[in-house]
Amino acid sequence: MKRIYSWEPWFFILFGLFHMHRIWALIDRKAYASFWMGIMENKGFLYFLIMGILAVLCVVGIITFIRERKANYHWRWIYLFGGVYVLFDLFAIAVGIEGWEKLLAIMFDTHSPYWNYIWGFFILLGMAVFILGIVLMVRKKKAW
Repeated sequence: MKRIYSWEPWFFILFGLFHMHRIWALIDRKAYASFWMGIMENKGFLYFLIMGILAVLCVVGIITFIRERKANYHWRWIYLFGGVYVLFDLFAIAVGIEGWEKLLAIMFDTHSPYWNYIWGFFILLGMAVFILGIVLMVRKKKAW
């Protein structure tokens, strides 16, 4: 029997908000790039807090996907593909994989003509995931 766990809408709402915060990148490129590059380079408390929360959420999502494999909703594939991507991203940043660092440098190049496309994509992704969270919350409440 398929069911939506109580935490699942909040999972998508939080990930959506995290991605939508990138509106800041469209408003103030330099401040946004400086903040996130500083976080990634310094690897201080805030870095480990954010990365830890993201990692735990991804692991929980992947475990849920695997546990519910016989009765999965189609949207749970996000846990698998998105979770694996985010975990790889966190790993690559943490260990300093050279190619990944170059990719991040390109992404955070405030003079790039692709800046708005890159961060606009993440904002749209965040909006979609946020909406999914709201839809799941409504479905969960209707099921009660």
